[in-house]
Amino acid sequence: MNSFMQRLQAFRFELRPNGQQQRQMRRFAGACRFVFNKALALQKERYANGEKKLGYAGLCKELTAWRNGAETPWLADAPIHPLQQSLKDLDRAYANFFAKRADFPRFKKKGQGDSLRYPDPKQIKLDAGNARIFLPKLGWLRYRNSRDVLGAVKNVTVSASCGKWFVSICTSREVEQPIASGDAVGIDMGIARFATLSDGTFVAPLSSFKRHENRLRKAQQSLSRKVKFSRNWSKAKARVQRIHTRIGNARRDFLHKTSTTISQNHAMVCIEDLAVRNMSRSAAGTVEKPGRNVRAKSGLNKSILDQGWFEFRRQLDYKVAWRGGWLVAVPPQYTSRTCPCCGHVSAENRKTQAQFLCVACGYANNADVVGAINILRAGHARCACPVSGAAMPPAAGTHRSDSGVAPCHA
Repeated sequence: MNSFMQRLQAFRFELRPNGQQQRQMRRFAGACRFVFNKALALQKERYANGEKKLGYAGLCKELTAWRNGAETPWLADAPIHPLQQSLKDLDRAYANFFAKRADFPRFKKKGQGDSLRYPDPKQIKLDAGNARIFLPKLGWLRYRNSRDVLGAVKNVTVSASCGKWFVSICTSREVEQPIASGDAVGIDMGIARFATLSDGTFVAPLSSFKRHENRLRKAQQSLSRKVKFSRNWSKAKARVQRIHTRIGNARRDFLHKTSTTISQNHAMVCIEDLAVRNMSRSAAGTVEKPGRNVRAKSGLNKSILDQGWFEFRRQLDYKVAWRGGWLVAVPPQYTSRTCPCCGHVSAENRKTQAQFLCVACGYANNADVVGAINILRAGHARCACPVSGAAMPPAAGTHRSDSGVAPCHA
């Protein structure tokens, strides 16, 4: 008997709204931003007065008063559900802060992350045949139908990016439980080589930011010379945004293609459990204790963030799980200093960045390949069994997709 699993997936399309719909979306996104900032200011005020913070239900009562009040009657023109979702986002941000998963919530700024979310599928109508979608108080909006939307619609998010509007349709559907195929592989992340596999192959880095760095610098210099909020300043700002958008799109495309290829060919993927935030932290220090090699560390930080290691791991996480495989995260300590032949651990084994030469047995190989081999062996040790083409039982440090398949154990 075949088993099935629930798959959550989002489909993103570019919207093609008319002028009235664009104005409405800007107004509604501004209302969501206003509600978020007003609720955050209220929470801060209550904290300063020694009162407890309001929960989501309490904030919704305040929202009702704001919509019916004389000061902000225009909030009643916006759809209620996206406004409530802004309060839910704030409540989640507070929960993440107290759980030490994120910093304290900050006020939202106009033009940055403008979006609104419709959580009720009963109010949403999707007409894929005519490439249009119906949303409350916006009506039918046309979109660029580049792929089929699979599954039942759960919620819809409308967002602005670089002067364009996009719709993200989250769906849910049942799919047959896949059986993992392929062997196991270890992956060592790096700068000169984006990803080195334990079989000796590697993926060259794209470095999309580095490719557009000179062009971006000139555009930013031009922006800095303009009078703020003038017409020429707006044009220069749009040019900077377009360059950033191109950099981000190229990086995402590269990461999706690479992660898809690896997940299709391997049943178990072992990867380093890298703390990217700590690795890319500034070395400037303070006035009392200034940092050392700040310029070199700044260049290294820029290169690390340009690779997109965290996003690559996130994509591998759910794509491997979608195909019935496993992603195993192993500690990165000593993976490139341990000899895979005799097991000798020494910093002398890796005198250069690229070459590995064991001082005990004389084993020589590329240092990234050695790291990938050791990562694969550590992953096998964590799973306590070899890969034979079938799905393995979860072990500490293994991940399943956060898309409703199974929880993350790490």
